[in-house]
Amino acid sequence: MQTAQTNSVEPAAIPILCRNCQSRRLGMCAALNAEQLARLSRHSRHVHHHAGDQLMADAMPISSYGNLLRGVVKLSKVLEDGRQQVVGLQFAPDLMGRLFANESRVTAEAASDVDLCVVSKSAMESVLRDSPELEHRIMLQTLRELDEARDWMVTLGRKTAAEKVASFLYLIASHADPDQDEPVTSFDLPLSRADIGDFLGLTIETVSRQMSKLKVDGVIGIENYRHVMVPDLARLRVRCG
Repeated sequence: MQTAQTNSVEPAAIPILCRNCQSRRLGMCAALNAEQLARLSRHSRHVHHHAGDQLMADAMPISSYGNLLRGVVKLSKVLEDGRQQVVGLQFAPDLMGRLFANESRVTAEAASDVDLCVVSKSAMESVLRDSPELEHRIMLQTLRELDEARDWMVTLGRKTAAEKVASFLYLIASHADPDQDEPVTSFDLPLSRADIGDFLGLTIETVSRQMSKLKVDGVIGIENYRHVMVPDLARLRVRCG
């Protein structure tokens, strides 16, 4: 009796660029198979930016997207007279850039040191059309950002100064470590006191005063002016109003 032999097809190897990337597990690339990763990797590169570097300007033509691997990106709108309003923050593993648009609608700046996986616009949109799973994952990110923007409208319009500062710290703390299950977390503030005030519609003095009060009450700890410890996220959330 002859034994039937089946021809097995060896799966495509994960590209070297992607093997140790956190986004392959937590970000958009978790929705892609090895073949799709290989397609993207041929049009991708890892880049590092220092805090303060401009990543994208308002009305700038879009030629690529950035998968945020590490750090925090500040999104802002600048008026013609130079006044600036911080309108959002992005955290790893968010996708940076407006899909299928021809130009940017915001200015993006590295709020901290940032690592990006930069993917060409044509390659990203090609893979997106072939991957409902990727489309679904990016849609979830977009809806989360929309929910956060609506929550922030409430924060700016209705909350007290104390609740605004607590809400900002909770926003940063909740994104500090996506894998962390413990109620204790710590992080470096990605924005200066001036930028925090701009984001919250408060003066620098008010921001500093409210952070000092949270420290005195034991809700947070502060070291070296920028490093914040949150011993209990639930307690900080209560102070958000």
